[in-house]
Amino acid sequence: MAFITTFTPSLSSSVLPRLSSLLPSRTPLLRAAASPRLPSLRPLAMSADAVGPPVAAVLPAGHCVFGEEWAPAPLLEKKQLNHDTILLSFGLAEKDKPLGLPTCGCMLAKSDEIGDEPVIRPYTPVSTNAMVGKFDLMVKVYPDGKMSGFMDKMEPGQTVDFKHIKPNVKIQYPFNKKHIVMLVGGTGITPMIQALHAILGTESDSTKVTVLYGSKTEADILAKDVLDAWEASHPQLDVVHVLSNEPEGSAWAGKRGFIGADLIKEVAFGTDGDGIFFVCGPPPMYNALCGPREEADKVSGVLGELGYGAGQVYKF
Repeated sequence: MAFITTFTPSLSSSVLPRLSSLLPSRTPLLRAAASPRLPSLRPLAMSADAVGPPVAAVLPAGHCVFGEEWAPAPLLEKKQLNHDTILLSFGLAEKDKPLGLPTCGCMLAKSDEIGDEPVIRPYTPVSTNAMVGKFDLMVKVYPDGKMSGFMDKMEPGQTVDFKHIKPNVKIQYPFNKKHIVMLVGGTGITPMIQALHAILGTESDSTKVTVLYGSKTEADILAKDVLDAWEASHPQLDVVHVLSNEPEGSAWAGKRGFIGADLIKEVAFGTDGDGIFFVCGPPPMYNALCGPREEADKVSGVLGELGYGAGQVYKF
């Protein structure tokens, strides 16, 4: 499902009937004008106008066009979102079909062109299944990042191999909880946008969602315009930004520091409440808040100390 659902998609009348046949009858489709191609990689704000409203283009697991075997996808376009984050549009072999990724779910990307050994990384698209013929990835470029560095240097026509396997399928929508608290760092926002598309794009879903989003500085906040717009139009959504390295004396009036126990206790449901946590961010964030990502059935860190258990915490 697409997260940032339409950085570029334009759904023609010939495509809509085919896509509609794949989606639940309650699911609206987003029609969005194609974004103009930028002449150069200058910074591009991830604006709410470009993305549009949330769209619940949900498909169940088993419909992704990528399967157990690696398959190439060519880069169609690359845009600079901020000083260290890019938006990549990759093409699909069948131009009239959506990616078909479930919500929530991710993919694996591989390149053999980086070093002696293949480099593999997981990514969650920021486009929904309302987009056909392509999908979008939002990638943070790290100074020593092998895959992100490679993608940053890619030119249109170059390919990356993708596949989607069973472990890539996370908790599935509908989530059937009264309150979801999302603990997010950096590009960990991408699977949360995927989930928000499904929740906010479904009229009958009244789930309360609280997003605690940690970033270094205000300039590092990804998709802020989108989150601001969705928060304004959907009273069930509350977004709290926490900045760790915002310069003293700046105009930032929001919270500073790190996401911790006090803030979580302030906004979250009780240990016996009808809610769940979604956690996605860099390894130190997992370690501090809920324990290593690899320990899916164990909760430690802040959430463990507050008394939350494995059935209440999902590590993306």
